[in-house]
Amino acid sequence: MTQKTSLLAIIIAMFAISCEMVGFEKTKSGLSYKIFPGANSKDAAKKSDTLKPGTIVKFNYKLTYNDSVLGSSYETIPGYDMVDSNPRFHDFSEVLTKLRVGDSLVTYQYYDTLAKQNPAQMPPFLKKGSKIKMTIKILDTIANGMAGVQEDVMKEEEGVFKRELSRIEKYIAVKKLNVKKINNVYIEVISEGNGLAADSGKYVGVNYSGYTLEGKYFDSNTDTTKQEQKHPLEPFYCWSKQSGAIPGMLEGISHFKEGGKGRLIIPSSMAYGRQGGGAVIKPYEPLIFDIEIVKVKDSTMPGMDMSQFQPGN
Repeated sequence: MTQKTSLLAIIIAMFAISCEMVGFEKTKSGLSYKIFPGANSKDAAKKSDTLKPGTIVKFNYKLTYNDSVLGSSYETIPGYDMVDSNPRFHDFSEVLTKLRVGDSLVTYQYYDTLAKQNPAQMPPFLKKGSKIKMTIKILDTIANGMAGVQEDVMKEEEGVFKRELSRIEKYIAVKKLNVKKINNVYIEVISEGNGLAADSGKYVGVNYSGYTLEGKYFDSNTDTTKQEQKHPLEPFYCWSKQSGAIPGMLEGISHFKEGGKGRLIIPSSMAYGRQGGGAVIKPYEPLIFDIEIVKVKDSTMPGMDMSQFQPGN
């Protein structure tokens, strides 16, 4: 590439950046923002229509850094926040009192500004001079305080779980799996086994590999290359239908005998739910476990520390 061509590329890049920021304003902290009026607020003339301090607002959001999505509500549930007259530093909350229901907002947070305020709390992937983009759409306001938020979250989660079950059933249909659904866990028995039944209360040793519907592995006790966090390759023990693992695992293993092999497809309501876990398991993420029942006992093994053998931890 010639020097002339390189200069032209730089000019084009600078022009693209400047165009991207056209129409943006800045808060006192230096947060860049731009408001896009919604259909319901374009003709609103009264300032009283804007969000007031003390109001709980419901919104969709997407947080991005370069080309990576750091967080998004569009596949899960919306975010909730209280409009505050004393907003958080260098944060979208600085702009909420300028918005109405239906409006959208784009903000840019700057690493250098955030680092001056909390240098010890900066995520390691952020670099000096970088910025984080956040897009928000105000969906509604919530009455009745936190009780109202909890009620609304439950309604939103019902929709999430319905979409999740549709994803699971589509996966099963595409893969042509022979499963049975028992207590919300989809179980494919490859071989039932011929040893002691792993029914309720039995102390069960399991070999497993866990992954998402997209095939991303997060843990295994048979293959270190499938582990998000490294740990020994040894059987995982839990009490069938009682404790020591996520509910979906406890339910699934109870339908096998020692020596049995199969696959468990577990909805997030029987796994890690709204919190998710680690880098791979997102909130409301259904999980798949390929399992083998290697041991079934009527009593516990002495000296076994159960806390370190949670699948996915």
